[in-house]
Amino acid sequence: MATFRNVVLANDQIYHVFNRGVERRTVFGTQWEFKRALDVFKFYRFSNLPFRFSQLLKLPKEERERIISEINTNAKLVEIISFCLMPNHFHFILKQLQSGGIKKFISNFSNSYSKYFNTKHERIGPLFEGIFKAVLVESDEQLIHLSRYIHLNPVSSFLIPNEKLENYIWSSLPEYLENIDDGICSKDTVLSLFPSIESYHKFILNQISYAQELDKIKHLIME
Repeated sequence: MATFRNVVLANDQIYHVFNRGVERRTVFGTQWEFKRALDVFKFYRFSNLPFRFSQLLKLPKEERERIISEINTNAKLVEIISFCLMPNHFHFILKQLQSGGIKKFISNFSNSYSKYFNTKHERIGPLFEGIFKAVLVESDEQLIHLSRYIHLNPVSSFLIPNEKLENYIWSSLPEYLENIDDGICSKDTVLSLFPSIESYHKFILNQISYAQELDKIKHLIME
C-alpha cells in the first residue's frame, strides 16, 4: 500500500486519504466531537486563513459568520470529493488544488482537532497514527468503487443499521443524495459518472452487504 512517505502528491490529482486513532482508539466519540471535526475540516480546506479555527470560535457570532462568509470566497487547498468520519478513523477523497495542499489540509485538521480532543479529555500526545496514508485514484472505476466503500463504512462496520445509512451526517452520502445541502463536497466528480442521483443511490444499495464483496475490489480500495 502506498503512503504519503513514498507518493508525490500532485496538483489536480485525486487521492484516497485516511488515518486512524493511535492504538485504534476512539477519536470521535460523541456527537459534539463529530461536529467539531466536521467544522474543523470545512474551515481548513481553504487557504490564506486569517487565524486558527480555535480563535474563530472566540469571536462574537455575527463577526464569526461574517468571517466564514468571506473565507468561503478564498482559494481552496483541496476539493473534498467524499468523506466519512468513523469513531476511530477518517476517510477523504481529495483533489489537490495547491502544491502541498493535501499535506497542509490534513495537518491543520489533525492538529486542530487533536488539541481540542486532548484538552477536553485531559490527555497529551499524538491522537492519530503517524503520517496519514494517501493513495492515487487512477481511474473512474476506482473512484466510484472507492466512494461506495467510504459511504458504506458505517454499515459495513456495523456502526449503524442499514436503514440509517442515508442520514449518517458524518459522511458525504446525505449531501450526494440531496438529503442535506452542506455544499462541502465537489460531488459532481462522482455523480457525473452516473445517469442520475438515483442510479448512484442504487449503486450504493446494491452493495450494502459490502463485507461479502470486499475481496473483489480490495485492489481498488487499498484496505
